[in-house]
Amino acid sequence: MITHIEEGLDFLGWRIQRHRKRGTDQHYVCTYPSKKAVLAVKRKIKAVCRQVEVNQPLDDLLRRLNVMLRGWCGYFRAGVSSAVFAYLNSYLWESAWRWIRRKHRRSTWKEIRLRCCGGGWWPASERRELINLEKVGTTRYGVVTLVRC
Repeated sequence: MITHIEEGLDFLGWRIQRHRKRGTDQHYVCTYPSKKAVLAVKRKIKAVCRQVEVNQPLDDLLRRLNVMLRGWCGYFRAGVSSAVFAYLNSYLWESAWRWIRRKHRRSTWKEIRLRCCGGGWWPASERRELINLEKVGTTRYGVVTLVRC
């Protein structure tokens, strides 16, 4: 299948598309995670949160989520992925908090924060903390300058 670079294409989980830099005539080819890849990782986060029973410790949930997301971010950090990482970070936080609320149904928010977050808002156990995807740095190897002919 042949497509124009302006329309873009999906390849190995990446969306490859040409964008014009605002205010100039320069064009850049950007690579970022495709919508299909983002939906797949959201489904995996949801599946992990369902597989880990609420009678298990929080550390088990954090360990499984961190392993999966480190690999996913390691693959997609070589593109223009910071906006996608921020979006997934909020989804991850909401999913973890839903799991924690199911685990501690009768506790107040303040009690849960003291027990599961050390008084803050980011889920953590005694041994590990939930990965913060917004702090994952990106390197833009896939950006290529194109000159208009």
